[in-house]
Amino acid sequence: MNQPSPDATAPRGWVARFLDTVERVGNKLPDPAMLFLLLMLAVWALSWALSGVDFAAIDPRSGTPIQIVNQLSGESLTAFMANMVRVFLGFAPLGVVLVAMLGLGVAEHTGFINAALRRVLSVTPKALLTPALVAVAVLSHVAVDAGYVLVIPLGGVIFYAAGRHPLAGIAAAFCGVSGGFSATLFVPSSLDPLLAGFTQEAGRILDPALVVNPLNNWVFTTASSFLIIAIGWFVTDRIVEPRLKRTVVDGDPANLPKMDELSAAERRGLSWAVVAMLVAAALFALSLVPETSPWRAPADAVPDGSHPLLVAAAPVMQSIVALIFVLFLIPGTVYGYVAGTVKSHRDIIAAMTKSMSGMGYYIVIAFFIAQFLAGFNGSGLGTLMAVEGADFLQALGLPMWLTIIGLIIMTGIVNLFIGSASAKWALLAPIMVPLMMQLGVSPDLTQAAYRVGDSMTTILTPLMPYFPLIVVFCQRYVTAAGIGTLVSIMIPYSIALSILWTLFLLAFWGFGIPLGIGASYVYPAG
Repeated sequence: MNQPSPDATAPRGWVARFLDTVERVGNKLPDPAMLFLLLMLAVWALSWALSGVDFAAIDPRSGTPIQIVNQLSGESLTAFMANMVRVFLGFAPLGVVLVAMLGLGVAEHTGFINAALRRVLSVTPKALLTPALVAVAVLSHVAVDAGYVLVIPLGGVIFYAAGRHPLAGIAAAFCGVSGGFSATLFVPSSLDPLLAGFTQEAGRILDPALVVNPLNNWVFTTASSFLIIAIGWFVTDRIVEPRLKRTVVDGDPANLPKMDELSAAERRGLSWAVVAMLVAAALFALSLVPETSPWRAPADAVPDGSHPLLVAAAPVMQSIVALIFVLFLIPGTVYGYVAGTVKSHRDIIAAMTKSMSGMGYYIVIAFFIAQFLAGFNGSGLGTLMAVEGADFLQALGLPMWLTIIGLIIMTGIVNLFIGSASAKWALLAPIMVPLMMQLGVSPDLTQAAYRVGDSMTTILTPLMPYFPLIVVFCQRYVTAAGIGTLVSIMIPYSIALSILWTLFLLAFWGFGIPLGIGASYVYPAG
């Protein structure tokens, strides 16, 4: 297969030169682990400097003035030492990544994933590979964070096996999974009722009788999926991949996928593996059907208008990562035995061990990310940023359409520092929802604006917990890839998403297209 190679004679436009500069500067940043350590120290220093300041801003959650907690005080430092292990073990993305990679490791080591992709690629038109990948990435939102550890690495595998640049595949998948995080391809995700719950509680600060439907943004987010697919398709094929022609793939060839014809043993193994996977999926689906299914959330934990299988409290939603582990372990194991790549159970354990050995670097990074986030959240700096930003937005007195854009921009800025969508909305909703209600804007529209801003800058910030993991995925193919490499690749996506998705929401608002079920644009609803 022809690999991308530098072309010194090719003309370089100003956009390409700018992205090259971003890549060079970004790659000169410290190692991600050291970067988070330095950021943690910076948070400590800033919290010390601001801890004695009396702020007029009020924390909407407690109703008391915001107070910055000095992270360099004796009490905070001893708490840091005492809680270090608990904070690390409680870092949610760590468990998600490691458990999912156990099952994926077996499926990859036995050859199941490679054979399945080669089979799919043999019947998928090359011209439709990018939109198909972005669509799958958007669909992965049903499983919330599962796309980060499942779809994004497979994006690189698929593109490489198809003779295209693997980093373009990773970027396209990253765009769909994270840049389009608030989009949902017809099927609601557990994020919908979660955000709506925060919106309702925030709106009840002003209107105790307010009811927000969990699917209040469902029409908008579903329609947004097609916009995200179009953006991902165009930016990948017309901007990102042409620029990557200069980036040489120098990963270990022994660990990169091949695009050979399937052998008889591989075809037989793939057939049995797919059957095993379908049987397992069918049995699981049948277990969801009964109204008494233990996979469903208790009746008292299901908001009005929600389905007991789709709320965050449902055991099935809490088991997504475990289900990924099982649903890849089963076909991976069956494929290995039938195709002859596995001789005994020891080979299965060896596959899991190998997948974990490749995650050592991410585990180290995760330790420092967890400590940084604990310090940042404990200091109160994030709350101060959000409240001051909202006050600034209100003081501007902008027309409604500009206010919506301002809310999106403010969310996008906060998004650079606080990665969790639910954590950000838990913080911002009590500020922004009542504020916008006083301006005549419905909670449904405010939430939709938040969802746009929450997605468009996530793909640029190294502070997003999964960002270092994606850098690791890139390094499998381009050993010199770093933070700057990934940021420079994702900037075109972020710019396109920021402009076009904002205009898309304004078009919904301007033409009065329903945002979702039981949603309105104005408050009080007419």
